[in-house]
Amino acid sequence: MASTTLLPAISPTSGSVGAAAAPLPALVASGQFNLYAREQFRTNKLTFGRRDYYKISLVTGSSRYNYATRGVLIERPALVFSNPLIPYSWEPVSEEQGGYLCMFTEEFLIASDRAASLQESPLFRLGSDPVYFVDETQYADLSHIFGKMRQELNSGYVYQQEVIRNYLNLLIHEALKMQPQATYYQHPNAASRIATLFQGLLERQFPIDSPTHGLQLRTPADFARQLSVHVNHLNRAVRALTGKPTSALIAERIIAEARALLQHTSWSTAEIAYGLGFAYPTYFNNFFKKQTGTSPSALRAALGQQQAALGVPAV
Repeated sequence: MASTTLLPAISPTSGSVGAAAAPLPALVASGQFNLYAREQFRTNKLTFGRRDYYKISLVTGSSRYNYATRGVLIERPALVFSNPLIPYSWEPVSEEQGGYLCMFTEEFLIASDRAASLQESPLFRLGSDPVYFVDETQYADLSHIFGKMRQELNSGYVYQQEVIRNYLNLLIHEALKMQPQATYYQHPNAASRIATLFQGLLERQFPIDSPTHGLQLRTPADFARQLSVHVNHLNRAVRALTGKPTSALIAERIIAEARALLQHTSWSTAEIAYGLGFAYPTYFNNFFKKQTGTSPSALRAALGQQQAALGVPAV
């Protein structure tokens, strides 16, 4: 049993409210978890951007939390959930900042045989409410859970990961009992953020590494559903940012991946079709020919001839 991989400790920082901060450490491998006291970050501002991990924060003090297309002013204790797909910024308002934050990968939490994805959890799903205000009793209970996870990190116990994972699940279930009460405001550039989130969702599905893992999001309606916006609103936002309709960007990305698979793998056309989320190979053939003017097999043959001419070994 491998022990939990710890992130490097972060030294307390100082400075005025809104001071620039060094980026949070990234989780670069599966099976990682760490927990920090928020006072270690104190008055440092975190700017918008994607993170490589999920984060749960128990916060005290006053701060502004901008999340995707919305923002909320936090002026009392709250539990805050962050999804790696969604860019956010956190700006302290008061000098006093307390509580905890824990960071973890999806692989760490679902290391067991459970198939549920964190992205489908109501606490982490795109479009969900990320801020849960808590009363004194709830804050004490949640602080106790964070404290137990922190204690376990230093225990050296051989089943440390399982114990921390149980505490993390308990924390999530405690939050599921609550109702979000935050009042959100819309960002003035909400359309741009929606379009950026769409692009992030699209790219996150690639590259395809197995024919059995088909694309889950293939239509503008699929993406709109994940982002909790109307498909027409998504199309307007994407066109305003890129000059292209949502469907065109999806098709372009699927074709780019199909070309790469045809050139760099030995997968059959049927396997590529399934990997790209097509129910039948004929659907993929028709789609590919409509977008490129040629068939997948013809393109693969042409690419093979080019490689042969350059002396590149066939896949």
